[in-house]
Amino acid sequence: MDLKLTGVSLTVLLYRFGAAGAMFLAITLAAYTVVGAPTRVASRLGLRGLKRQRALQSNELWAAIEPLVRWLGVRVSGIPNDQQRAALDRQISLAGDFLGLTAEEYLALFIVSSIGGAAAGTLVGWILDMGTLLIIVGFTLGAAAPYMIVSGEAQERLKNISRGLPYVIDLMALAMGAGLDFPGAVRQVVDKSSNPEDPIVEEFTLILQTLNLGRTRKDALIAFADRAPAASVSEFVNALVQAEERGNPVAEVLSIQAATSRTRRSVRAEELAAKAGVKMTGPLMLIFLAVLALIVGPAMINITDGL
Repeated sequence: MDLKLTGVSLTVLLYRFGAAGAMFLAITLAAYTVVGAPTRVASRLGLRGLKRQRALQSNELWAAIEPLVRWLGVRVSGIPNDQQRAALDRQISLAGDFLGLTAEEYLALFIVSSIGGAAAGTLVGWILDMGTLLIIVGFTLGAAAPYMIVSGEAQERLKNISRGLPYVIDLMALAMGAGLDFPGAVRQVVDKSSNPEDPIVEEFTLILQTLNLGRTRKDALIAFADRAPAASVSEFVNALVQAEERGNPVAEVLSIQAATSRTRRSVRAEELAAKAGVKMTGPLMLIFLAVLALIVGPAMINITDGL
């Protein structure tokens, strides 16, 4: 029996040493790759610089790890090629320049999060005596966390833009109907907003800045559609671009777009109301069964005790 237990303990010990050795080798190779890769200095000017400042002021966790992520971002800047860097940059742009990250820092955030997840898994595994399973789970969750957070921010941003666009179109239609030009209508949207950090307000602020720099209205609108690839945004941009190319009055186009957006908003509200009734069926059935159990349960207990 003692020999058998000793053999099992030796096997577990060897397994743990092997897992630790593999982890050490992986960290060593990763460190060698990071140190040996050529570096590239990233620019943080413009909108992302502003987002970086806001994030540092409002997010204490990000303020704590930002120097490490910035330093590691320079170290790993030579690893991704131009295509990979463009893909990472696209994810950040769709999320509204999340935390003011650059593509290199986004990659560095994956590394920091993976190491942090592995460390947390190691600590919990040591406390619960669950071996290396939690290390692997922690590493996997840590590696996936930045992508999940950025993707969630991108979806929420597109949802907010689609929700706020009908009100913006209404205001622009009223402003241009009162005699303002297109930049003046956009300025009304920016000035009348109560929340400058609203995604739709940020996008129209960027449109106004682009127009002030001398770029054409078509370029500013196409850039807006590229930053916010939602169906409502594409329809709005295509309508204004076609109106400019054909010489149609933009005020009339905006009035039509405002009426269409109000109709779409009403239809969307009716669809959500219809789906809400169907989604409430399951919870209502559970509540009904719980009430039925509370009523019938004591009666059944009394009947059983009487027998």
